[in-house]
Amino acid sequence: MDTFSAAVMLFLIMDPLGNLPIFASILRHIDPKKRRRVLIRELLFALGIMLLFLFAGEAILNFLNLRSESVSIAGGIILFLIAIRMIFPQPGGVVGLAAGEEPFIVPMAIPLMAGPSVLAALILLAHTDSTRMLDWTVALLAAWGVSAVILLFYKVFTKVLGEKGLTAVERLMGMVLVMISVQMFLDGIASYMAHMGQVN
Repeated sequence: MDTFSAAVMLFLIMDPLGNLPIFASILRHIDPKKRRRVLIRELLFALGIMLLFLFAGEAILNFLNLRSESVSIAGGIILFLIAIRMIFPQPGGVVGLAAGEEPFIVPMAIPLMAGPSVLAALILLAHTDSTRMLDWTVALLAAWGVSAVILLFYKVFTKVLGEKGLTAVERLMGMVLVMISVQMFLDGIASYMAHMGQVN
């Protein structure tokens, strides 16, 4: 896989367009003056986490005696809880924060931007060819950069859709997220069971 192909793959997995309604839903509960600062901070957190997993993900999982399936299962559970709140809105928005309270790392940085699929893909890239870490880093930075630009202009999409349109898209994305989270959970379980079958 060349650098461009890796960047495209990571961009598609990050799915910034799919995350737009969720990010907009979270940010609209925050003071308008703080929104851009919070968004940039969470994007930088996500980049830092992804770089960490690219260079040390496999070592971290081995040190904690965790399998990569654990990342998928945990991410699926978190996304499922967020999706339920999107479909059935509650005070505090999709993450249950008090009015004006800022999200911190979860859920914007993890698992929405730096989700289990992205982290698993980064670990796989590093594991496949550890001599090309510079290429993988460039691919990650490119994918993150394009995704960040799209998410930073979420207001444009908010204005086009309007309040009712955004609510409708949010609930629709909630349904999609339920399916994605269940699939993520099942993939983790299936992978774990396959591994246990090989061991036995």
